[in-house]
Amino acid sequence: MKFPKPHTLKQIADLIDCKYVGANDFQVLGMNEIHVVESGDIVFVDHPKYYDKALESAATIILINKEVECPSGKALLVSDDPFRDFNKLTDFFKPFQASNSSISTSAKIGKNSVIQPNTFIGHNVIIGDNCIIHSNVSIYDDTVIGNHVTIHAGTVIGANAFYYKKRTEGFDRLKSCGRVVIEDDVDIGASCTIDRGVSGDTKIGEGTKLDNLIQVGHDTVIGKKCLIASQVGIAGCVIIEDEVTLWGQVGTTSGITIGKKAIVQGQSGITKSIEGGKTYWGTPIQEVRLKLKEMASIKQIPNILKQLKN
Repeated sequence: MKFPKPHTLKQIADLIDCKYVGANDFQVLGMNEIHVVESGDIVFVDHPKYYDKALESAATIILINKEVECPSGKALLVSDDPFRDFNKLTDFFKPFQASNSSISTSAKIGKNSVIQPNTFIGHNVIIGDNCIIHSNVSIYDDTVIGNHVTIHAGTVIGANAFYYKKRTEGFDRLKSCGRVVIEDDVDIGASCTIDRGVSGDTKIGEGTKLDNLIQVGHDTVIGKKCLIASQVGIAGCVIIEDEVTLWGQVGTTSGITIGKKAIVQGQSGITKSIEGGKTYWGTPIQEVRLKLKEMASIKQIPNILKQLKN
């Protein structure tokens, strides 16, 4: 997320009441998660395991829970609870705004687009031309939808990321300030749920088709001309390259990449990144030809045991 205008390091430190290392007027342009940070962004880190990754990332301001040596050209915000203070910044720069109408007056809807009854469209939503949004769809704030998009009944676009920190009193949610971006010629089936990014964008590429009852996690990027069948569950921060096919009830872990033109057969569990141009099946995931060879070999075990006894 980029701020509406640049802030100084001191201004940000004052907002969250923390110490800082760097020049008072060090420029701060936004805040993001580590996988999408750019120069001028704040990234937070609260575990020693990830200190180096954060300090060496593209982010130039690191919100951290220990005063460490500051890399050249960067600045530190030293906090006793970076997770809490990242949420404070989200609340300040992107506070929740309640709606008092089914379609926000700030929403922009293109030519020849049809919005069926009982649909909710939040603040600053952009919908392109020749779209059909069926009844009981909820489109949360800041969503961007291209041209010739169809969204079927009961789908929710832009709900919060499933991202929590465990504390003694329970789970603390990392607040979401990102968006969902849906490109042209996308079809989304009934009762799908597409979560917005924590601070960046969840994206669905041009020409991709989603069946009913699909979950897309936060900050996931789905490429062009993908086919995703019913009851697929895609975790957060997954990259799905162009022309991938996921058949029914496929599930993924987070932070993986599925290569271009990969095909994953139904009820498979994708536990690691997989190459494109191949067909996969099973849990843990394997190429189909290898899986079938294994199964054929296993079937020979009774015969082998019988031969050994003889």
